[in-house]
Amino acid sequence: MMQPGDGDFYGIEHLLDDAGRDAVQRTREFMTKEIEPVINRLWTREEFPYDLIPGFARLGVAGTAYEGYGCPGGGPLLDGILAMELARVDPSISTFMGVHGGLAMGSIYLCGSEEQKRRWLPEMARMEKIGAFGLTEPEVGSGAAGGLTTTARRDGEEWVLDGQKKWIGNATFADYIVIWARDVGDGQVKGFVVERETPGLSTTKMRDKIALRVVQNAYITLDGVRVPESSRLQKAASFRQTAAVLRLTRAGVAWQAVGCARGAYEHALAYAKERHQFGKPIAGFQLVQDLLVRMLANVTASACLCARLAQLQAAGTAGDEHSALAKAFCTVRMRETVGYARELLGGNGILLEHQVGRFVADSEAIYSYEGTREINTLVVGRAITGLSAFL
Repeated sequence: MMQPGDGDFYGIEHLLDDAGRDAVQRTREFMTKEIEPVINRLWTREEFPYDLIPGFARLGVAGTAYEGYGCPGGGPLLDGILAMELARVDPSISTFMGVHGGLAMGSIYLCGSEEQKRRWLPEMARMEKIGAFGLTEPEVGSGAAGGLTTTARRDGEEWVLDGQKKWIGNATFADYIVIWARDVGDGQVKGFVVERETPGLSTTKMRDKIALRVVQNAYITLDGVRVPESSRLQKAASFRQTAAVLRLTRAGVAWQAVGCARGAYEHALAYAKERHQFGKPIAGFQLVQDLLVRMLANVTASACLCARLAQLQAAGTAGDEHSALAKAFCTVRMRETVGYARELLGGNGILLEHQVGRFVADSEAIYSYEGTREINTLVVGRAITGLSAFL
């Protein structure tokens, strides 16, 4: 039986206070009891456990990174460790919470007015309303800063939104979707909170993904969608504010990568102890121990890097380059780690019943979203050289 603490070799969890450790323990128990037994079936069928949202709500962890407005608070370290804890059981569930509590709530928290934060955040923290984040477009991914094609046109006290979005997690069922669009008046990117039943807004579920199959990604079409000025995020005047949200959540994706790698490692460790060949557990063979130590080293190094990043975030000194380095490094190490886990399990590694294959597949999505390795490398490269290599 997998032991929950096996992957925390340096005791990162002990950096939390008692309340933080209690939140992690509650989350661990919920994921083990409610998600782990059903996740393979959900993953195979591309289904989301809507019936478990009230259980997630009772955990009280949505909006952990934020203070006030009904949010639980707790700081960047707790927020990151919770993202990791979710991902070590299932990266799709961690992504669902990252979109809702990170991208959607974070957009409102960082870019909304006081009135907007009081209006939307408490019910989202209670998970009575679920959020999504619409930035990526069918033809615009990494180039969103300058290439966004979804438009916003001011018409009196309303805005008219037109365009398409792609890969938008939670969008098939979210109550609020934060749409980023380019103002045709001044050419700047602005954010809008669009409610699900708004006329002209339609979503189509994306199917046949090979990764994060439980996440309900969607195409979004905005055809003359009208939203009031009161639904425009009042502090989002350019892509600079969008980037501030991504800086926060990119750190969360680094933690997700740690969780994905840790989940694969812990399952591989349990398997190695139970699987017998040549008269003894394969965990007793040198080559198997070599793979396990390589995996553990990757998980530990990544977790330590993320923990230090959380300290910089708490101090207000973390820049784009710090989140970018964490996301780039941790996802590369994650990809290597899940590959080692798959190698250790041999042929059984491709069977869902042994769990590791799901982490291998899901790692491919985490590796790419919230900034590819190449883009994050250029962000860090610009910071350390003072020279931009972006085209």
